[in-house]
Amino acid sequence: MTYDIAAVRAQFPALEAGSAHFDGPAGTQTPRPVIDAVAEALANPLSNRGRVTTGERNAETIVAEARRALADLLGADPAAVVFGRSATQLAYDFSRTLAKTWTPGDEVVVSRLDHDANIRPWVQAAAVVGATVRWADFDPATGELTPDHISAVLTGRTRLVAVTAASNLIGTRPAIAEISRRVHAAGALLYVDGVHCTAHAHVDIDRLGADFLTCSPYKFLGPHLGVLASRPEILETLRPDKLLPSPDADPERFEFGTLPYEFLAGARAAVDFLAGLDPSAGGDRRKRLAASFVALERYEDSLRLRLEGGLASFAAITVHSRAAHRTPTLLLTIDGRDTADAHRFLAARGVDAPSGSFYALEASRRLGLGDAGGLRVGLAPYTSADEVDRLLNGLSDFLRKPVTHL
Repeated sequence: MTYDIAAVRAQFPALEAGSAHFDGPAGTQTPRPVIDAVAEALANPLSNRGRVTTGERNAETIVAEARRALADLLGADPAAVVFGRSATQLAYDFSRTLAKTWTPGDEVVVSRLDHDANIRPWVQAAAVVGATVRWADFDPATGELTPDHISAVLTGRTRLVAVTAASNLIGTRPAIAEISRRVHAAGALLYVDGVHCTAHAHVDIDRLGADFLTCSPYKFLGPHLGVLASRPEILETLRPDKLLPSPDADPERFEFGTLPYEFLAGARAAVDFLAGLDPSAGGDRRKRLAASFVALERYEDSLRLRLEGGLASFAAITVHSRAAHRTPTLLLTIDGRDTADAHRFLAARGVDAPSGSFYALEASRRLGLGDAGGLRVGLAPYTSADEVDRLLNGLSDFLRKPVTHL
C-alpha cells in the first residue's frame, strides 16, 4: 500500500502549530483518537476497579482492554503485561525484585549502548547484593553491538543480561534473537529495553527471545506510562515487595497503587491507531499491526534515505548512526559548532531537533562525544518529506551563519 502521510498527519492537532517535529524519540505527538479516548475515560463514571458500580466496571474494562492491546502490540500474553509509571520505574522495580535471587559472585551484564534506565538500576541492584557487573561494549566506528560483544562477557555466573532492542541515541538495532540464544545457553535471563524499537518496528517477545521487554506508549503516539511484558511462568516465580491488602495475583501484584485508567485508555487507542496505518490490512489486531509496521518501516526508511542523502552534502556534519540495521534516528555533530546552538537556531525556525546525550551517557562517551552528545533527528509516523527538506534547509542556513566566539 501507499503510505497516506496526509491522512496520518490530519489526525494530529499539534501539527497545526506548524513546527516540524524531529523530537519523537523523546516523545511523539498525539493523534486525535488517543486524545478522545483519554477524555472519554475521564468523562464517564470512573472509580477504583470492581464489579458493582458503573465506575468500577468501567475501570475494569479499561484495564482489560489495555492489557489485550499491549499484548497484541508486543506478541505477549495479557496475563504477563505489567503497567507502571515509566519504563525507568519498571526497570528499578524489577531489578530490586530479581536481585533478591542473586548472591555475591553472581554476575549481571549491561551494555554501553543502552539508555541509562537499562544500566543504572541493574548496576545499583548488583551493588546492594554484592553481584559483579560486566560491561558489554559496542563498536563506536560502526555503532554495532553484536552477539559476540555479549558473548565476550558471559560466564557461568551470569544471572541477567540487560540490553536494548534499539539505541535511543544512534538507532542501532542489535540482533536480539541471537543474543537471546547465547544468553539462555549461559543460563541467564534477558531483559530487553524495547522503548525506542517499539515505536518503529513490529515487536514480538517470543521471536526476540526476551524474558522481559519494556516499552513506553508516549514514544508511539500514546500517553505517558510504562509497560513491561514477560511470560506468566516467569512472573509467578518472582516475589515483589507489595502492600499486604494489594492483589497477590499476576500481573497486578507488580503494579503499585491505582493505575492511571485514563492513560491506559489512551494506550489502547494508540495501539489501535498504529494497527490502522495500513487501512487495507485485514485480520485481527495483531495481524493488522504487522502489516501496518511493514508500511511504516518502508515509509520511514524512505525518509531516512532522503535525509541521509541531504546530510551527505554537508562536509561539516558527521552522522554517528551507522549500524546496518537501525531505526530512523540520526545523531549528528557539526565541526566547530555546538549542536545546542543548532538546536536553538532550528527551533527559532519551527524545526524541533534537540541536542544532548538523552540519558544514553555511556554510549555518548564511547562515541567520544562526552556528556554533550549531539543533535538527534528522529523520524515519526507523521513526519513528511517537506519537513525533512525544512530540516536540511535549516542546517544549511546554520552552517552559513558566522561562528561567534566569546
